[in-house]
Amino acid sequence: EPVPGVRSVGELELAELAGAGAALIDTRVPASRGGRTIPGAVNIPHDQIADRRDELDPGRTSVLFCNGPQCPQTPDALRSLLDAGYPASALAYYRGGLHDWVSLAMPTAIV
Repeated sequence: EPVPGVRSVGELELAELAGAGAALIDTRVPASRGGRTIPGAVNIPHDQIADRRDELDPGRTSVLFCNGPQCPQTPDALRSLLDAGYPASALAYYRGGLHDWVSLAMPTAIV
């Protein structure tokens, strides 16, 4: 739990949430994306997310991810959203990030 009140999820939970309509948010800055993301993900860089929070729907879970547990971009984005008053209950953190996603041979999309 990188940010109190925001649940962490693994690959199976991410797939379940996405199947139920959750938004997937890639918080990596363009220079760190490497041309790939999780299918269906929208890029909102961590350093812009508070200003662009109106693009998120608090009535729908948003699952945020970056490059993996070693990457500070998603925890930074989550703190920014919470500081801006966004509800923690509408957020989830995919702790494995693209690193674990690719390591497990999960599908990716070209960006």
